[in-house]
Amino acid sequence: MISVEEALRRVLDNVSLLDPEAKPILDALGQVVAEDIISAIDIPPLDNTAMDGYAVRAADTHGASEQSPVTLRVVGELAAGYLFDGTVEPGTAVRIMTGAPMPPGADAVVPFEETDEPSGRVFGSFAKSRDVVGILKAASAGANIRRAAEDIRRGQATIRAGAVLHPAQIGVLASLGNATVRVHRRPVVAILSTGDEVREPGQPLAPGQIYDSNAYSIAAMVLANGGVPKQLGIAKDTVEALTAKLREGLDADMLVTSAGVSRGDYDVVKDVLAKEGEVDFWTVRMRPGKPLAFGAFASGGRRVPHIGLPGNPVSSMVSFELFGRPAIFKMLGRSDWRRPCVRAIAEEPIPNTDGRRVFARAIVTQRDGRYYAALTGSQGSGVLTSMAVANAFVVVPEDVPGVQPGDEVDAMLLD
Repeated sequence: MISVEEALRRVLDNVSLLDPEAKPILDALGQVVAEDIISAIDIPPLDNTAMDGYAVRAADTHGASEQSPVTLRVVGELAAGYLFDGTVEPGTAVRIMTGAPMPPGADAVVPFEETDEPSGRVFGSFAKSRDVVGILKAASAGANIRRAAEDIRRGQATIRAGAVLHPAQIGVLASLGNATVRVHRRPVVAILSTGDEVREPGQPLAPGQIYDSNAYSIAAMVLANGGVPKQLGIAKDTVEALTAKLREGLDADMLVTSAGVSRGDYDVVKDVLAKEGEVDFWTVRMRPGKPLAFGAFASGGRRVPHIGLPGNPVSSMVSFELFGRPAIFKMLGRSDWRRPCVRAIAEEPIPNTDGRRVFARAIVTQRDGRYYAALTGSQGSGVLTSMAVANAFVVVPEDVPGVQPGDEVDAMLLD
């Protein structure tokens, strides 16, 4: 039996960063950029107005006030996406909309609110009905102007290789005119449940049978963490049936099975792994999740890592959180797989009688500047609802015999 840290090290040592691919930018959300993104353009491309108002020569507005407005002749109007065919000469102004390029000769924008223009006018109609505007407040040179290239300059590395694409980065890519981006591809994770008693949701149950929750909870975790699940269905508890199903998943980047890794007569995953692949470890010093198989299968010159999860649904999810999720992140090129941890006050006792690291499902709340951790109910490894309401794991180290109410504990925060 090995430690959690040693098990994680071995898992991560056996997975690698995946090859890059070109994808439409929206489809690449959450993926990792494979190369620096260099801008081919300036953003903004030209000086433009940050507000609706009037483009003016700042010197013309000197001394303007509500009591003594400065009157300027309106020589045109300009919307975003168009250029002004002319020049703002002394004593003139151009009515201008947000985002429109600054007309030649103008060096400031006076907002509508600082003019005598009535509110509620429709663009295009007002300028035709009036050829002058009263300026009620002096403007300084550069006022309300966004300068060319103030955001991004041509040749600038705007997004570095290794960055995760979040919504803001997708927006930056679009602003650069990039329709596609090269990112490290998402890992395909083949998922196989085992057991004669397991049935697919939607099928009728005979006495002694259960529905397959593990494949769906693990597939959802794969999706939530950036992978692509490939569900292989359910294999019977025979070496032949399991071997055939496993071979269907060897084109994936990682293979995950649930059940069949304990000491029972029908727990055959270990037998197949030992025969068809290679075995690294069988058990981890943790609760829940002690029976955890890890190894690899060979396929076409590739090594496909395999995580054999326990059959109990809580054990399966906890084990995948601790080992499968970091593996997916590494294949994606992400290094931010570690969950945030806080120190919390335990509100209930948590026993630890066998020297394993305990991951107790808990609800962590904050009161009066402190975190508090309450258990989600029964901590049995088959009580899946204890995971459904948890937002944290309370971690009890191997050498701590238990936690009492009021003790300070480490709480690993989940999504």
